[in-house]
Formats: sequence, structure tokens, C-alpha cells
Amino acid sequence: MALQTEGAERRSSARFPIEQEVRYKVFNRNTIEVGSGRTVNMSSRGVLFTTERVLGPGERVELSVNWPAQLDNRCPLKLVTTGRVVRTNGAMAAIAIERYEFRTQGSHGLL
Repeated sequence: MALQTEGAERRSSARFPIEQEVRYKVFNRNTIEVGSGRTVNMSSRGVLFTTERVLGPGERVELSVNWPAQLDNRCPLKLVTTGRVVRTNGAMAAIAIERYEFRTQGSHGLL
């Protein structure tokens, strides 16, 4: 299932079909909602992922993604990104990455 866009392709960076477990936090005025899903594809500027509920355009989200590579071939990593929802399609959302960092993943995974 792909998100539909009208007109010419708007993406300026290549998307890669990276499918990994993702945990997300949605920051609303006074609350933080958490959920989980899977990435569908990623680029240096955005992430398309599945969600447990429909997210709205403009919502601020933090994603923690299991990263397929390991630090020194032995330490699991996670990619932590923050951004805003730019497109949705049912139980999928795309965010534009505003900030990202790699962190080591503890023994408890994506907590």
C-alpha cells in the first residue's frame, strides 16, 4: 500500500525499503501517547511507518527504530528521530525528520 500524491514526485532523497520494528511517541498538548508499528521505507529526510491509530498531519512524533547494523559488530543500535507527520493513509504515517541520533540499544530493546 503506497501513499498517493498528486502531480510530480516531491521526494528529493531516495527511499529504502527498510522494514524494522518501531516504537513511537506522539506529543500532544499535555499528554504523550505511545504506540508501535513497523517502518515501511526510510530516507535521509523521512520515514513511512505503520501505526496503531490514525495520526494527524502536523502531529509531533518521536520514533525509535531497531537499526539493522550493530556498533562494532556486537552492540545493537536504535535510530531515534523526531519530526512532524506530513502524510497519512489509514494506519500509515510519514514524518519529515527534523532531528535524529543513533543510540545503543539496551538489553530491553526499544524501551
